[in-house]
Amino acid sequence: MRVDIITLFPSMFQGPFDESIIKRAREKGILEINLHNLREFTHTKHRTVDDLPFGGGVGMVMKPEPLFEAVEKIKTQADFTSRVLLLSPQGIPFCQEKAKELAKEQALLLICGHYEGVDERVREYSVDEEISLGDYVLTGGELAAMVIIDVVARMLPGVLGCEQSAKEDSFYHGLLDYPQYTRPASFCAWKVPEVLLSGNHYKIKLWRRKKMLEATLRKRPDLLRKIKLSEADKKLLREVKERLADANKTAKS
Repeated sequence: MRVDIITLFPSMFQGPFDESIIKRAREKGILEINLHNLREFTHTKHRTVDDLPFGGGVGMVMKPEPLFEAVEKIKTQADFTSRVLLLSPQGIPFCQEKAKELAKEQALLLICGHYEGVDERVREYSVDEEISLGDYVLTGGELAAMVIIDVVARMLPGVLGCEQSAKEDSFYHGLLDYPQYTRPASFCAWKVPEVLLSGNHYKIKLWRRKKMLEATLRKRPDLLRKIKLSEADKKLLREVKERLADANKTAKS
C-alpha cells in the first residue's frame, strides 16, 4: 500500500513511522509512506498556506491553491488511484470497520487539516471522504494520520508476525477482546483462570467468547446493538447476564 501525507509539519512523523510495526512494514515493502510539505506547493515569497476567512471571524483558513496542486501532483506520481481523505473533526468517526475498508485500497492520500479548517472547495471538489478520530479537536491532523495509518497497517497481509493477531483484536468482529494472562500462573495469590491451563482448546475458546461478550456488555453495551449475534452467542450472553445479575443481588444483600 502507498500512503501519501500532505502536512505542514512532516518532521512530526519521523519517530512514529520509524519504530515497531510500521517500521517493519516499510522495510518489507508492504507499506510505502511519503511525506509532502504543503509549503512546497506554494508560489509566494513567504510560502503562505492560509488566509483570513471571507465574511469575518477568528482564525485562519487553509488556502485552496496549494492543496489542489499538492493533491493533483501526488495523484500523478502514484501507480494507483489514491483515495483522498481529509482529517477533520467534521468527518465520520474512525473505527475498525473503516480501517478494514481502507486496508483494501492500494493508495491513500491523507490531508492534515489545520487552523480553522480548509477552504470548502477543497472539501467539495478534491476530497473523497472526511474522517475524524472523535468528538474533539486536535491542533492538527498529523496525530490523526498517525493513528489511522497504524490501525490500517495492521490489516495489511504480512505486516504482523501472525495475521490471526489482527483478527483477534478488540473491535475486529465488533466485540471487545477477552482477558489475557501470562506467566506466572500465580502472582500475589491472584491465579490465572483454570480453564486457560487445562489444555482443552474447545473450553478455552468458549471461555474467551463468553468473556468477550461480558466485557462488551459491561464496558460498551452500545456495540452489542450494532452486531448480529449467533444463537450460540445469544445463549452465552444470557448466561453472562444471569451471572452478573446474581452477583449484583449478592453484593446488595
